Amino acid sequence: MLRRNQVGLLIVLGIAFWAIVMLNIRLRPQAVLDPVQGLVPFIAAPVLGWVSVWLCKRIAKLAPEQLMPGVALAGAVAMLIDGVVLKWWAGLYGRDEQILRVAAAGLLWGYGIAFVVALLWLGWMRRPQM
Repeated sequence: MLRRNQVGLLIVLGIAFWAIVMLNIRLRPQAVLDPVQGLVPFIAAPVLGWVSVWLCKRIAKLAPEQLMPGVALAGAVAMLIDGVVLKWWAGLYGRDEQILRVAAAGLLWGYGIAFVVALLWLGWMRRPQM
């Protein structure tokens, strides 16, 4: 079970994760469509996922049994904001429909990778010690 202060920290982290990615899409829209630059976030996703899981663990001081709920909370906050903004205020990301579609694909990929990293991390943390 997450403590109240952990929930607050993870909500703030989820908002920060969303804002960083939104600003990247907004300030560099052509990079989303560029054949080379557009691949970078997909390739870097495991490293960025590891960093985001590490930040959740470190900042919220998560115990091993709190890792998945904590990462899920931060991710859910960011995903919910993405969903609302893409539906009603997509202009925050940009005006070009193709950029929005490709960016949304990148968002889904990034969230999925972060959750896989958290699952792998949890498996690694629970590995029997010799």
